[in-house]
Amino acid sequence: MPDPTIFVDADACPVKDEAMRVAERLGLVVTFVSNGGVRPSRDPMVRVVVVAAGADAADDWIVEQAQVNDIVLTADIPLASRAIDKGCHVLGFTGKPFTPASIGMALAMRDLKQHLRETGEIKGYNPGFRPADRSAFLSALDTLGRRAKAAAGK
Repeated sequence: MPDPTIFVDADACPVKDEAMRVAERLGLVVTFVSNGGVRPSRDPMVRVVVVAAGADAADDWIVEQAQVNDIVLTADIPLASRAIDKGCHVLGFTGKPFTPASIGMALAMRDLKQHLRETGEIKGYNPGFRPADRSAFLSALDTLGRRAKAAAGK
């Protein structure tokens, strides 16, 4: 099995630098996928893919390219679900893993919060990204990357 690739849903990703650091340390290719705004890299282990504008264009590209045991980094719960269905490891930007056991509840909570926002029951604010989130992400991605490499027999 080939080394896993790290795919990053790069639009509004607050941990691009951290993903590159972990990928470099583990010798993994990292692919940033966005609708634009991500600077190209001269590093041959860092790929930047710009997809056409569209609501799910980056998500669709990631799902089409990702293979079993690849790592997908995203805050997008529907993308996380699709990547899990393909056999990928999925990690949120705060270091929280999405797993087959947790994705159903994550989807249900997303739908509930969307309904409550639409009815005015709650405001549409997401919690801010904290330094502790960055630290948790680094630790979780390092652990996940090592586990995926081991599963690939590397």
